[in-house]
Amino acid sequence: MPFSVKSAPPRCAVVDLGSNSVRLVVFEGRGRNPTPIFNEKAVLRLGRGLTATGRLNEEGLGQALMVMERYGAIARAMSASPFEVLCTAAVRDATNGPAFVAELQKRLPGVSIQTLSGEGEANFAAAGLLCGIPTADGILADIGGGSLELVRLNSGTRGRAQTLRLGVIRLADRAAGDPIRARAIAEAELAELPWLAEGAGRDLYLVGGAWRALARIHLAQTLYPLNMLHHYTIEREEARDLAGVIATSSRRALERMPGVPRRRLEDLPFAAVVLRRLLRATMARRVIFSANGLREGWYMSQIPPEARLLDPMVAAGREMAERYGRDPALPPALMTWTDPLFSDETEEQQRLREAACWMSDIGSHEHPEYRAEQACLRVLRQPGIGLDHHARAFLATVLAVRYDAETDAPFLAPTRVLLGFEATRRATLLGAALRLAYTLSAGTPDLLAGTRLLVNGTMVLQLVKGTGVFAGEAVTRRLERLGQAIGMEAVTAVI
Repeated sequence: MPFSVKSAPPRCAVVDLGSNSVRLVVFEGRGRNPTPIFNEKAVLRLGRGLTATGRLNEEGLGQALMVMERYGAIARAMSASPFEVLCTAAVRDATNGPAFVAELQKRLPGVSIQTLSGEGEANFAAAGLLCGIPTADGILADIGGGSLELVRLNSGTRGRAQTLRLGVIRLADRAAGDPIRARAIAEAELAELPWLAEGAGRDLYLVGGAWRALARIHLAQTLYPLNMLHHYTIEREEARDLAGVIATSSRRALERMPGVPRRRLEDLPFAAVVLRRLLRATMARRVIFSANGLREGWYMSQIPPEARLLDPMVAAGREMAERYGRDPALPPALMTWTDPLFSDETEEQQRLREAACWMSDIGSHEHPEYRAEQACLRVLRQPGIGLDHHARAFLATVLAVRYDAETDAPFLAPTRVLLGFEATRRATLLGAALRLAYTLSAGTPDLLAGTRLLVNGTMVLQLVKGTGVFAGEAVTRRLERLGQAIGMEAVTAVI
């Protein structure tokens, strides 16, 4: 029989041509959650000197054209369509920006090259953030080399927006490299936006490489158990202290700090200055770092409108079930089957349970001795999906227990730090329930239909005679574990 190759999912690619760097990202598929399969960045600092000369940095132009030719070749070789280039503040504001774009168009015939307005840049940044955090409420701040985009977000809806010349390269140029002067510039410009005060008591969402560099430093300082910047959250005072230290540290002191990206050493003090002023202007309660931004916002414009409306966490579960699971009809049945155990759950807890049911079979093709660990780590470390760190830890714990791991297993150490007692209890309960369900059903909805859980002071597992299910040793043992997890006597009834 000839070997057949499954058709590859569609790909699309975008270049973010910024004031500090140029980056190509190739996405695979058109699902709700972006799946980047290639990511390459070149630091060109095209915006350096723009304030003084009004022109793109001449030293970087030749290299930029060479890099862009390479990116065009990569997009063609990877069959990415569409392939588009988005130019931001430096190209937008430079007098030689149009000439650079014209030359770029000659080198990349047929490729769409857009020079975004400040509003267009803000729109893509907001769409990218909402891709991963669809109910975001507060102020979005997207910092680049040339500009700072600020957007008011009202529970997932984009509000007013403004672009300021507070990108890290431009601010450093305007302040002649002096963070104290930069503070005065940033404070004066932010004061012109009284609507920033609407962020009081809400969240400040930070997008951009300079912000992420600050997050890396905080991750290293606190020995945070998950080396992941997307959705990393710190309280207002922690962010304020971090920014204060970075803004006033010498270059030598910064070099000695753990987690400092060396390519960001020049930018860090100015990013910290802007963050400190933003915290004062918004009075935000927390800072949430996002790895999603302009590029993911562009990706969202490429997917069907109905896909954009999906819950990213549940969609992530469905996508993982399609890739790694055995029967896509089982997860909805598991959701109904586990309902009696969670009559008191909140809407957010129900979303987590639904995502867990979808993900519950992703270890089916792993080696039996490593299923628990592999399934746990796949969720905990999966890139590019709409899960915050609490959700990752919760779902990873559920899957580990579903595959019969103990909650004190070494590979669950990060989840024990990220989850509180009550969340761990619920995750353990759900994992034990899923373990029992798979033991009964062999991973099929037909066999699961011959069973039912009843909870009313006592937990009763009902088994329908003649359906291929019975209370063997494995079922009895896992039912007892479920009873211990819920704190009830567990019995079996054949009907």
